[in-house]
Amino acid sequence: MPTHTRIRMFNTKDTYPNQTLNNDLCQAVRAGNTVYVRGQVGTDFEGRLVGLGDPRAQTEQAMKNVKQLLEEAGSDLSHIVKTTTYLIDPRYREPVYQEVGKWLKGVFPISTGLVVSALGQPQWLMEIDVIAVIPDDWQPEQV
Repeated sequence: MPTHTRIRMFNTKDTYPNQTLNNDLCQAVRAGNTVYVRGQVGTDFEGRLVGLGDPRAQTEQAMKNVKQLLEEAGSDLSHIVKTTTYLIDPRYREPVYQEVGKWLKGVFPISTGLVVSALGQPQWLMEIDVIAVIPDDWQPEQV
């Protein structure tokens, strides 16, 4: 019996048709009561870029993805314990962190931020990955 669940499996040859890659990956892994979410960018799950040239809009889409993946794994944004944010330009720090802050108000995760020379595609301005937990007694909110 597997000790983890892979969520939204894919192959990079489909995700990055402009590159010669062939890696089997997934968007999130639930291992026990921990959820690891792959770096999310301003692209929706159908591969459409949101916010070309707009770091805030890309961050909003990335956080929508994070929220959805955590829910699919049985967690939610309130259970994020760590974020890692990658920016291709330090001038994007304020709009990106302001947008992340709206989604994580009151959560108080630990956070690491990096400025890198590039991300996996030239149109991506930011990327965020998260680690979250699923408390033993947690029940999803009823809508």
